[in-house]
Amino acid sequence: MNTTVEKTGRTWKKPPFIANPAIRWALIIGIAAYVWWAITTLPFDWERIQQGIPRAIRIFKGAFPPSFLRGELLFDGFMESIKIAIVSTLLGLALSIPIAFASASNVAPKWLYTIGRGVIIVARSFHPVIVAILFVKAVGFGPLAGILTLTIYSIGFVAKMLAERIEEIDWGQVEAIKAAGGGTFVTMLYAVIPQIMPRQIGLSIYQLDSNLRASAIVGIVGAGGIGSTLLNAFGRYDYDFALAITLCIIAVILVSEAISGRIRRNLW
Repeated sequence: MNTTVEKTGRTWKKPPFIANPAIRWALIIGIAAYVWWAITTLPFDWERIQQGIPRAIRIFKGAFPPSFLRGELLFDGFMESIKIAIVSTLLGLALSIPIAFASASNVAPKWLYTIGRGVIIVARSFHPVIVAILFVKAVGFGPLAGILTLTIYSIGFVAKMLAERIEEIDWGQVEAIKAAGGGTFVTMLYAVIPQIMPRQIGLSIYQLDSNLRASAIVGIVGAGGIGSTLLNAFGRYDYDFALAITLCIIAVILVSEAISGRIRRNLW
């Protein structure tokens, strides 16, 4: 290669993503123009933003040092969040498995596939906070709204990922069970489920970890858990207690990540 470089006097360069320079520069200029247009047309209240900076400084000053004096209230909020996360994960997994089978094109008839995919699309269409607001309006403040919200959230993710794994299975095992006289249930039990079980276990662990984080978010709109405790702390201007709650949320998420990572490593 060195000889070639010496003879030609040229060095190899990675080709650009868009080979045509006119199209490339037109795309760059178009993106820059759109960003400028969006910034200049969005209704930013710069005067209020300037006034908000001193307020933010006061909030941060009032938050230090964090106060852990209401330890019992903090503990109760976290225990409620953990209960919400576990119950919603179990319900979501229980509902996701049949929905996933209904959403797999290689095992479900067309009419059932359409229904299953429709359920997944609806479950994935809205952010958990929006769903939480709807359930808070429907069933009132408290953990029930959080459980229902995170159950829908779990279905939207787990059912989709599991359905995609079902569509990727080795069909030879299915044909072997059918050739031996196995019915639909036996075929699913011995040919499909063993192939998707590792993915199911991984998704279950991930979803529990995700629901634990999401329970703090949906609680801010009244769906129970530590999020409600955090919202009440801000409402009372207890910024030092709010910082303590925030630090505890970070610590719990770190512990949850470490535990789930260890479990995944032991499984695989």
